[in-house]
Amino acid sequence: MTDHTQVKMTEMKYGNDRPKAANPVKIEDLSLRDGHQSLFATRGRTEDMIPVAELMDEVGFWAVETWGGATFDTMHRFLNEDPWERIRTLKRYFKKTPFSMLLRGQNLVGYRNYADDVAKAFVERAAENGMDIFRTFDALNDYRNFETVVPEIKKAGKHFQGCICYTLTEPRLGGEVYNIDYYVGKAKDLEAMGADTICVKDMAGLMSPYDAYEIVKALKETVKAPIHLHSHFTSGMSPMTHLKAIEAGVDIIDTCMTPYAYRTSHAAIEPLVMSLLGTSRDTGFDIELLAKINLILEKEVMPKYKHLLDDSKVSIIDINVLLHQTPGGMLSNLVNQLREMDALDRINDVYEELPKVRKDLGQIPLVTPTSQIVGIQTVNNVLFDDENERYKMITGQVKDLCYGLYGKTAVPIDSEVQKKALKGYARGEEPITCRPAEVLEPELDKAKEEIGDLAKDLDDLILYAMYPTTGKRFLKWKYGQEKPPEEVVPRTMDDVKAADELIKKAKAGQLVEKKADEPEKGENLRTFNVFVDKEYFEVGVEEVGDSPIISYIQQAQSQMASMPAPAAASSAPAAPAGPQRASTPAAPKPAPKAAPAPKPAAKAAPAAPAATAADGTPLAAPMPGMIIRYEKKVGDSVKKGDTVVILEAMKMENSLPAPTDGTIKATNFSNGDSVAKNDVLAVIG
Repeated sequence: MTDHTQVKMTEMKYGNDRPKAANPVKIEDLSLRDGHQSLFATRGRTEDMIPVAELMDEVGFWAVETWGGATFDTMHRFLNEDPWERIRTLKRYFKKTPFSMLLRGQNLVGYRNYADDVAKAFVERAAENGMDIFRTFDALNDYRNFETVVPEIKKAGKHFQGCICYTLTEPRLGGEVYNIDYYVGKAKDLEAMGADTICVKDMAGLMSPYDAYEIVKALKETVKAPIHLHSHFTSGMSPMTHLKAIEAGVDIIDTCMTPYAYRTSHAAIEPLVMSLLGTSRDTGFDIELLAKINLILEKEVMPKYKHLLDDSKVSIIDINVLLHQTPGGMLSNLVNQLREMDALDRINDVYEELPKVRKDLGQIPLVTPTSQIVGIQTVNNVLFDDENERYKMITGQVKDLCYGLYGKTAVPIDSEVQKKALKGYARGEEPITCRPAEVLEPELDKAKEEIGDLAKDLDDLILYAMYPTTGKRFLKWKYGQEKPPEEVVPRTMDDVKAADELIKKAKAGQLVEKKADEPEKGENLRTFNVFVDKEYFEVGVEEVGDSPIISYIQQAQSQMASMPAPAAASSAPAAPAGPQRASTPAAPKPAPKAAPAPKPAAKAAPAAPAATAADGTPLAAPMPGMIIRYEKKVGDSVKKGDTVVILEAMKMENSLPAPTDGTIKATNFSNGDSVAKNDVLAVIG
């Protein structure tokens, strides 16, 4: 046994009644925020956290992460939940364990730097609603972006955890930029700002075990604040990295409950508890209590989200992350974006282009929002550049980065890219060197004027100020001015059971009961493919009289291992069939002469508004996305290259230019509308 051993193996117990360790490792659980953000796109609902909340409160976690990151955005945009209410609700169940949130410095929980008045109000309201620990980071490690939020955290009497975003320019720690001296220097800066703890935030799982040892050892020798390690599992190294960090004296480790662990999430808590059992760093956690929590998550919660899990890969690790350094959540988003644009075959080109774009933009760490900034610009370069020109479609956020609105990059941005991005930039073509928020006008009064009485309190107003388009839509749902769409309704276990039963019947060929007097196949027989999970079935449909009847269903031979999973429905799966959209048919009861007509197929989504009434040149969407706003209205004159509409794709804004001189004859969508690739957004005549 090592010198860490405190008790004999025969005296070990699995419960929390074993002897207390001399220096137990503290654990922060991330299941209720980063776990579901990493694995199923932050779609975890508050109602599915309540069943385990009181049990998790008994474990003894240093903190539980419940908020921040993408939760604020996703909750109001996709779940029809008030983000502020989640804190208040969960606080009723967690009586002892502090709450932690992920705060993106001056970005707050959005994708740009907000004005100081919004930043101050946000921190004040988060603290008042029940947040205890503010894990604060800046994507560029530019701590000028902390200067507004940190005093507000301290003023509220809350815990300020300062983060250092971990990244590399070499396969291992070292090189001219991201080396030991860099991280030690950043830790000193954070301690000088009054950090209560310092977190090394390894968002892509790049930290190797021996580098972890060296960094933690150096930080422990340099600063007094406790050291916290946050390392994603993506590359598969994090469990080993945790152990070496513990050897070096790290104080706090981040983990997830097993159902929310691994893949692009974090290492699981249970193996770590068992690995440290009986040592001087023993967590003291009750493994049986952890198992009880896991059983609830596994049986009662995760089935509701399994349709969102990426099961296209067998391996639970992605070693390619060591090459492109893209965090797993961003990587899955890039794949989805390419798939929606019918360009998934270009994924390898994206991998090749991504490090080039990152270098052009100042060798920045890849974490929200810079991972999105670099990732979407990379996709744009791959799809729209040609042999004569790079950076043909530059996102608004890349322009902001080049101007300095996100802060100072580790190395200078490529001068030619910066010059091109800032050509015609509204704020000016000369980059700033001051603190970014110094050039931002106050936003709350303007937001109040715009939203009016729809915002009932400061929490509503902050939500709208940060997310004007989707925030306004949510407030209309919240206060009954608009009916929420079906896609934001929660999925129930009954929905899961119904879908599972349908799939089970389909696999067994039991969707349709075979008739004793089955007719011969006639000349009017039509064949459709119906997709269920990763299998598909050939369905024969023949018209008899006035209504079609199902003639046969047979499972096709191929299991379609390489096909992407179809989009999930709220209850039963549906998939494209030829040029139409057909729902999986219900089984008609046998009849003496003719089967009853099956249920009508699911209604297709309404087509994009046509512009055939207006003669002229169409401006089509180059990618799927959401309309943020039209810069031009019907009747306005435009010159070729003038911005007509702002299209959000993957939370990055793209300014779509007029393809010709003329007058706007039609605008076919409204703010907040979702559009598909090639939808006609406007017509210029």
